[in-house]
Amino acid sequence: MPSSKSVREVQVRSYTGQQVSKTDLLTVEEPLEIQLCFEDQVRTVAITMRTPGQDVELAAGFLFSEGLLSGPEQILRIEHFTPSGAIPTENTLRVTLSTPLPDFSGLERHFFTSSACGVCGRNSFENLGLRTGPVLSEVQFTPEQILALLPQMRQAQTTFRLTGGIHASALFDPQGKLLDLMEDVGRHNALDKLLGKPFLAGRLPAHDHLLLTSSRLSFELVQKTITAGIPVLCGLSAPSSLAVELAEAFNVTLIGFLREGSFNVYSGFDRLEEV
Repeated sequence: MPSSKSVREVQVRSYTGQQVSKTDLLTVEEPLEIQLCFEDQVRTVAITMRTPGQDVELAAGFLFSEGLLSGPEQILRIEHFTPSGAIPTENTLRVTLSTPLPDFSGLERHFFTSSACGVCGRNSFENLGLRTGPVLSEVQFTPEQILALLPQMRQAQTTFRLTGGIHASALFDPQGKLLDLMEDVGRHNALDKLLGKPFLAGRLPAHDHLLLTSSRLSFELVQKTITAGIPVLCGLSAPSSLAVELAEAFNVTLIGFLREGSFNVYSGFDRLEEV
């Protein structure tokens, strides 16, 4: 059952030939400010609209996938923060580091994002701050393994079944078995939550795993996949042209329009075994 923080009940009027008053469940969307702290230095690095829950994983995954942190040993603690005298909320998360704050001068934009776009304002691949080269993985999967991903994800999407209004990202092992799934109103938040968990446990990069997202395959999702060293990214909808270009440049297998019985491969064709 999803957390009460992630779902809210509202009154609605439904029109299906006649007017009916009833209750409906909605996915919660609230702001989260992510701060980095080292000694007496504090800097806000992101304000994102997210679904409450797994905030620690979200912050860790965001900082890793955006190239601001490289290892969990850089983090002393992650905790919700309320300024003195303010009403306590869980909408500010402070990440205290064991190392000095990263250099932000080379970044083209500040990380003030919406739930829809995680990299609005980026102009070129050089501005990504990627700390890795191409994903060097020779892992292969059969078409049958790819087709088996979607039913597993659907089964685990508990909040989506209640609200119909939330994205999901899922991680699978080399055999195509579901390892974990995270849901969030923002597609890039769902992936950050998913990556944050293995990052904090020291299990990234994951060179023989697969990712599946419920959304279209956007540029920022490919970027995060590359940073995590994951060779295959699948989605239910189409990729953008820039997502395909980035996947080709960094040797990521990009699979779109995953359905029951079919999918399209846009890059990294050699990771799919011949039928």
